[in-house]
Amino acid sequence: MIALDLSRLLSRAGRGTPTGIDRVELAYAEHLIATDPSACFAVTIAFGGLGLVPRDRAEGFVAAIAAAWRGQGAAVGDPRHVRHLGRSARLTASLGGERRLFAMLRQSPVPPVYLLVSHHHLEKPAILARLKARSPARFVCLIHDLIPIEYPEYAKPGQAENHRRRIETAVRFADALIVNSGVTRDALLPYLDRAGRDAPVLVAPLGLDLPAEPTNPGSPLDRPYFVHLGTIEARKNHLLLLNLWRQLATELGAAAPLLVLIGQRGWETENVVDMLDRSPALRGVVIEHNNLPDTEMVRLLEGARALLLPSFAEGFGFPVIEAFGVGVPALCSDIPALRETGGAIAEYLDPLDGPGWRQAILDYAAANSPRRVAQLQRLSGWQPPRWRDHFASVDPFITETAAAPRRH
Repeated sequence: MIALDLSRLLSRAGRGTPTGIDRVELAYAEHLIATDPSACFAVTIAFGGLGLVPRDRAEGFVAAIAAAWRGQGAAVGDPRHVRHLGRSARLTASLGGERRLFAMLRQSPVPPVYLLVSHHHLEKPAILARLKARSPARFVCLIHDLIPIEYPEYAKPGQAENHRRRIETAVRFADALIVNSGVTRDALLPYLDRAGRDAPVLVAPLGLDLPAEPTNPGSPLDRPYFVHLGTIEARKNHLLLLNLWRQLATELGAAAPLLVLIGQRGWETENVVDMLDRSPALRGVVIEHNNLPDTEMVRLLEGARALLLPSFAEGFGFPVIEAFGVGVPALCSDIPALRETGGAIAEYLDPLDGPGWRQAILDYAAANSPRRVAQLQRLSGWQPPRWRDHFASVDPFITETAAAPRRH
């Protein structure tokens, strides 16, 4: 039996656009609902505990939030409907408290596994300590990155220490760990070594799950444009792009390409927000979408000259495989995680190389651009990583973990 923690998804009820971690938890939920009739679902409840979400409530909520994010059906995907289902699931879980969840885990005919694929509540070790003390469950978690520890300047104040507690909790209690990339594994292993733990670590690249065809085919904009996918936050280096676009708009006027930003506004981004809201030069050349369903995101991405990803740090290049998945080239920062994802296809530039990014943007904006054509040729025949490939590795890994003795 697998008990999947849905705390992250339930906390996102009503949000119109998912983050990468949201997509991962959704993929796991849909996979277990489709393939494992014995799976159950958990969520954090009041007073720092865990509760059992009835399977029918979990299935209804997962279907609704998936529809909302993918732009499938106005009724089932309505944010108010999603929030209502989320509140109902949390309330039902709270009524039974931890007792019901732990009882179900103890009654499992096979060794159960508590599976956490977001970083949600990992900073609260008491939850995991009670789980391990009061149930026979093995604990398996997915670590997405260690960026707040490695680059605290890009995180909220206090987030570095908070994330350190998450990693230490995972290392202390996990019977096995899943990571999304070799880069994340290499950052995690020193923590396991220092703790004297030998828990197995599986590198399982994440999958692509986007609408195959946009709802309204055809380029939505009347001049060349580029797309950036991702939350607006300091480590994504939006400031480089906005300064470049202000320069391009001043010099080229109506001949300047457009920049489309798709993602919610995050934290510690005052300079970026000030430019977006108050710079006259950016009006009409920078288009911001904070709340876009996947169908519209794919439509915009398909018509782009390239994806731009000048990040200072990443754990996995989700936007890169999204761009490649619809046949669009990528211009990326020359950092290990993006090289691991983009391989020999993407073009890589130093995130501080403003002139290099400017020249690449102008080259890719040109009709019949040789640089763009060369990357499209490298992209020809590329096969996207699929969630089925991810789970082909993860499912037996979890089964092996369940069959092995618990690690203390």
